[in-house]
Amino acid sequence: MIPRKPFIGIQCARTEMKSFRAKCNPCKFTLRKGKRLMVQRKKLPIGVQNFREIRSENDYYVDKTAFVARLADGGKYYFLSRPRRFGKSLFLDTLAEAFSGNRPLFEGLYLEDHWDWEKIHPVVRISFAEGRLRNEAELDHHIHAEIEANAQALGIDVPPKTEAIHIRFRRLIAEAARHFGQRTVVLVDEYDKPILDNLTEPDIARAMREGLRNLYSVLKGQDANLRFVFLTGVSKFSKVSIFSGLNNLSDITLDGRYATICGYTEADLDTVFAPELEGLDREAIRHWYNGYRWEGEGVYNPFDVLLLFDKRQFRAWWFETGTPTFLVEWLQQHRYFTPQLECMYADEQLLSAFDVDRIRAEAILWQTGYVTIERSQQKGAQMFHMLHVPNAEVRSALNTLLLESWHPGRSEMPRMAMALYDYLAQGDAESLKGHFERLFSAIPADWYRKNPIAQYEGYFASVFYSHLASLGLEMAAEDNANQGRVDLMLRLSPYVWLFEFKLVDGDSPTGEALAQLRAKDYAAKYRDGHTEIIEVGIEFSRSKRQIVGWQMDRR
Repeated sequence: MIPRKPFIGIQCARTEMKSFRAKCNPCKFTLRKGKRLMVQRKKLPIGVQNFREIRSENDYYVDKTAFVARLADGGKYYFLSRPRRFGKSLFLDTLAEAFSGNRPLFEGLYLEDHWDWEKIHPVVRISFAEGRLRNEAELDHHIHAEIEANAQALGIDVPPKTEAIHIRFRRLIAEAARHFGQRTVVLVDEYDKPILDNLTEPDIARAMREGLRNLYSVLKGQDANLRFVFLTGVSKFSKVSIFSGLNNLSDITLDGRYATICGYTEADLDTVFAPELEGLDREAIRHWYNGYRWEGEGVYNPFDVLLLFDKRQFRAWWFETGTPTFLVEWLQQHRYFTPQLECMYADEQLLSAFDVDRIRAEAILWQTGYVTIERSQQKGAQMFHMLHVPNAEVRSALNTLLLESWHPGRSEMPRMAMALYDYLAQGDAESLKGHFERLFSAIPADWYRKNPIAQYEGYFASVFYSHLASLGLEMAAEDNANQGRVDLMLRLSPYVWLFEFKLVDGDSPTGEALAQLRAKDYAAKYRDGHTEIIEVGIEFSRSKRQIVGWQMDRR
């Protein structure tokens, strides 16, 4: 654990040496050529989603207000999808304070000189972020309570709870505009959470979808009374299924202009959080928590970064706050081939194909933040995206959870993981062979019979991959080489491990796995004069449920 020591000074990357004297606004300190100045640490806003609190308490704040101005100037109806704990709620609160005309909170920020502070709009805020709604009655009760709270805060009257939800919501918007003499702003946080929380119960999820559709349908008819509408959530449910004709809703999820609207950039870490970097390995921070991309500059998971700076430990902070149980259950039910986490392809339609009755692995993994866009390519009229695991935290934590769900030896996994790392670090292929033989021998025959997940052909390779991936090391599945794609690559300096898998019917090895590695010369891509390449051909027997072939080459 690295202590959080007093900061004694650091050059700011954004303004370094641009002039003899330069002021760095994000850091709020002055640089002089050749000197290192004292910088006072600020509070880390861990879990704080209130813009007023962050600004009044002088917490660290990454200025996102330029996005507020751009959105307000460029349109009226917006939707943004980002994973949980990525700063969506804080950005909504920032929007609320701006439209409410609270100029003092924006002193020194971009928006201070780029906003009409004379116009004060009524702001209606609906949130589904807290708690779990388990049926339609609870959803209706929650919405009624949200409408009532907004009416009281704005000092207006709405029909009683005996009236239908859409009637009360419509009156709330219209009365707020009339009372304030300015059109209403509507902000909805976690618009989809009641559905996501019930995906394993499709009938309940459908009822939640219909209840929310009834609420959001009001927005279309209230255009004359609305100044600005912004909805956030994790998933991208189709407009047809949930927004009921709100066709002018602009989805900025994959708009490169808003790629960094949530999360921290490299520059943010090197400027705003410069005092917190001392004593931490900068490359390790990048390896653990960076890598999220939405068609633009990559960003760090903000929750992870703040916890790292506070605790001074590299851990799966974001993952530990609650991985959706439905995700693991869904992957099990659909017999997901886990090596695909390192490389999968999707088009725009597939990434948006998320509904109660139509869920694809690529969509659910991307929208929940467990895979991200590595690169995109236009092919004719379509845009295709290559997806992969964003960083070491997700790779390690997700695969640890999957392995514990797909293998009965849960209590032995920590000990086995430590041994696995040692064998890989030492380049000990023989011990690695024995290790995996023990891993599969630990699965009782009765467990295979009772668990459908173990009955599909990709099970062996999935367990093998997830065990390796639980270490969080650099990996690639189906990695492109000159003459094809190697099944799995793992890098742990000074070694690069290349694995090729074959599934055989009998108990005798065929040698085809290693033969393919040699024939295709997958190793050529990794030869650099400093790396030792270990090629391993592995054959699994369907009937024996064990490794029957393990051949290797060192280059």
